[in-house]
Amino acid sequence: MGNEKNSIESTVHNTDSYLQSLMLTNPLQEPIFRRAIHALNLPQGSRGLDVGCGIGLQALLLAEAVGPGGHVTGVDLSPEFLVYARSIAEKAGISEQVSFQEGDMNNLPFDDATFDWVWSANCAGYAPGEPMPLLMELARVVKPGGSVIIIAWSSQQLLPGYPVLEAHLNATSSGIAPFVEGTAPELHFPRMAGWFRRAGMEEVTVRTFTGDVCTPLSEEMRSALAALIEMRWVDVGAELSEGDWAEFQRLCLAESPEFILDIPDYYAFYTYSMFRGRVRG
Repeated sequence: MGNEKNSIESTVHNTDSYLQSLMLTNPLQEPIFRRAIHALNLPQGSRGLDVGCGIGLQALLLAEAVGPGGHVTGVDLSPEFLVYARSIAEKAGISEQVSFQEGDMNNLPFDDATFDWVWSANCAGYAPGEPMPLLMELARVVKPGGSVIIIAWSSQQLLPGYPVLEAHLNATSSGIAPFVEGTAPELHFPRMAGWFRRAGMEEVTVRTFTGDVCTPLSEEMRSALAALIEMRWVDVGAELSEGDWAEFQRLCLAESPEFILDIPDYYAFYTYSMFRGRVRG
């Protein structure tokens, strides 16, 4: 019983910590998602599905894009995230335009051809495994002529002046996550256009959106970057050389007197790549 309690407390702590990280890093992500959603030109009044909606931040942006006559359904495996998502929607005053329910993206709880489009951010297709069944499941719930849209983080430069250290960090298990060493090249996220075509979709397009930040940093942006750096490279010590580990601790820990965000000429950029395919009629 004691171990079970510790496990539950750990899960709650991890969930709360992750929720906090999502909120802290949102100022970095929201401008990019707004631009990406604007580029989609989603039909006014359309009905869409946000797969892996998390705490609902993108569902709100999507609902805003389709207007008061439209509707967005968010689906996620985590009931804790969904509680938070409903709270955010209620506070934003758009509870009637969005709804959230628990569900697995590999077995969506919806009938065929239910939605005009499906969106997934940092979730669908962004993990090891066979992508075809997943993409076909997403396409299944979209009406003929509708879109499947997948967008995810694709690159970053967060340590200006230290490209070798950042390259080494990105080569760690944490740095290449959610991929793993030995994954087949064709299963890597940037190869997704081929997945869409093999899943039978047409008019496949790809666009990459860039965000950047530079000094002077607002307190909000500094907190967002610090949270991002903390999330980006987790438990990397065992995979780094002694010198790289020392540099990582010196530059990437917020409590360090030489924290990278404190340099007067700090600049960083990061990208999200968006894939879109049309479901055949």
